[in-house]
Amino acid sequence: MPDIIRLLPDSLANQIAAGEVVQRPASVVKELLENALDAGATHIEVIIREAGKTLIQVVDNGSGMSETDARMAMERHATSKIRTSEDLFAIKTMGFRGEAMASIGAVAQVEMRTRLQDDEIGTLLVVEGSEVKRQEPVAHQPGTSILVKNLFYNVPARRNFLKSNSVEMKHIVDEFQRVALARPDVAFALHQNDLETYQLTEGKLSHRIVGLFGSSYREQLASCQEEVGDFTVHGYVGKPEASRKTRGEQFFFVNGRYIRSNYLNHAVVQAYEGLIADGNFPFYVLFIELPPSRVDVNVHPTKTEVKFDDERTLYALVHAAVKQALARHNLAPALDFTHDVNTGIKLDSQRQFVQDMHYSQFKTTPRDSGNLETWQKLYTENPGKSVLPETWFDQKEAAQETTLRFESKMHEDEAKETPSHLFQLHGRFIVAQVKSGMMLIDQQPAHERICYEKFIRNMKSGKGASQQSLFPQAISLNPGDVSLVKEMQQEIAALGFDIEEFGQHDFLIKGIPADIQNGDEKTIFEGLIEQFKHNARVDALPVRENLARSLARRAAIRPGAVLQREEMHNLVDQLFACENPNYAPDGRKTFVLLSMSTIANYFNA
Repeated sequence: MPDIIRLLPDSLANQIAAGEVVQRPASVVKELLENALDAGATHIEVIIREAGKTLIQVVDNGSGMSETDARMAMERHATSKIRTSEDLFAIKTMGFRGEAMASIGAVAQVEMRTRLQDDEIGTLLVVEGSEVKRQEPVAHQPGTSILVKNLFYNVPARRNFLKSNSVEMKHIVDEFQRVALARPDVAFALHQNDLETYQLTEGKLSHRIVGLFGSSYREQLASCQEEVGDFTVHGYVGKPEASRKTRGEQFFFVNGRYIRSNYLNHAVVQAYEGLIADGNFPFYVLFIELPPSRVDVNVHPTKTEVKFDDERTLYALVHAAVKQALARHNLAPALDFTHDVNTGIKLDSQRQFVQDMHYSQFKTTPRDSGNLETWQKLYTENPGKSVLPETWFDQKEAAQETTLRFESKMHEDEAKETPSHLFQLHGRFIVAQVKSGMMLIDQQPAHERICYEKFIRNMKSGKGASQQSLFPQAISLNPGDVSLVKEMQQEIAALGFDIEEFGQHDFLIKGIPADIQNGDEKTIFEGLIEQFKHNARVDALPVRENLARSLARRAAIRPGAVLQREEMHNLVDQLFACENPNYAPDGRKTFVLLSMSTIANYFNA
């Protein structure tokens, strides 16, 4: 039998390795920025075209490279940052694997211009698909300029998996923000399609935060500082009232390197316990300093996952640092020893007494209690069955009842009666009598379905009705959100928003969709952007569908909203006129049916 195992060609091996290092244009930006910092640059400029799909250019004033180093930098496992295995436990640079440039050169067309500080002439190196096309002297200022063109040009399958320009640009801005936060002593600039997105000068961390996220952050920052043994934590945390419903503005840096850690994030969230609403996320930028030997950064090629030798101590330190920062800035409640120490117990007992009184009418016997515990089982009854099955009462009684009729593509049998005798249950459910028994409609997902289909129709026709504001409101967004809004401006206008640019990072909201009643213009628009970003992280949705879902979620009535009888009838009519009345856009059920036979079973009838 002939031998079948052979070495892969370097070009193919580099493409395989690039799959881990270069996942999208943002990965290229991250690697090039980190290399520039390792080269000692004090000013770095990033130029982006078509969200990095066409061009990514990073220009720095660092140390530059010699002709030989420029050529070696494009080889796999070639690096200037480590020499022996012991160096892995004393890493102080951002990069060290020696894979980034080789991986980028394997899936893109790369032009590198570099020059040492003391040399009179620099070097030009052109690489395409791991193959060196050209190397020659060139005039260039001290430092390095790297152009990455046509990313994934030779891997079309990878290119097809890239998202829209707005989504990819958002990832690039995220990576830029992380690197810029890590080094406030370095000046950064970011240009997108010849438009300036960021122009950051070197300065303090607080100035860098405001420069990246906007002037509104100036008033919400609380400084944080704590030290125990070899561990030091410092940075800034945000005020509780500035917390958001979406993640994305939580930053941990270990020895200047951005990391992700659910464990340490839990320590921060616990420090905010009782100060922010459930489901909200606080803003924080925290730097952790410790000896390199006490942290392992060689866990994943992206270097965002690390391991600590003493996680428990670090958890306690982070929690204590945030807790003290909140207390120091009077953002957390202080303990007052002049009050009765039993006050909390008394209040808890009173709340429990009220709850017991509230439920006493339902839980009078063990049998009743058991019925309540199994009540949720009714929600899974009758999967796939028609909403309006055969009647259980005689025609004479049915003829005496007031009925409603509505059209539905899913329920076209006109011989069947529609829900009647509506009433609201606990400000959340609409209870309707139907021929088969009882229908429970969850008003929020039901209204989300109605709004979603209406917004989708508006965007397809481009004729969303707008309610003009008497006094237009100005809204300031961070540059990442500005680029997102500009990319979606046509779809946003089709929803019914009337906005116009009002400065570099500001927009003027002159009108909102006519169907939205709750909230002011600024809150509604900010909520739309936050929900859109949240959906983009969770699901890969087209822009139109994501916008429609996001606005429907924000526009829908909330649990606890009291509805009048006419409003309940109107909601039911609109729900069953939808193309898919059974489910909300995110898959939640809008209603469940409790048949008479099912109800009778609970009474042994």
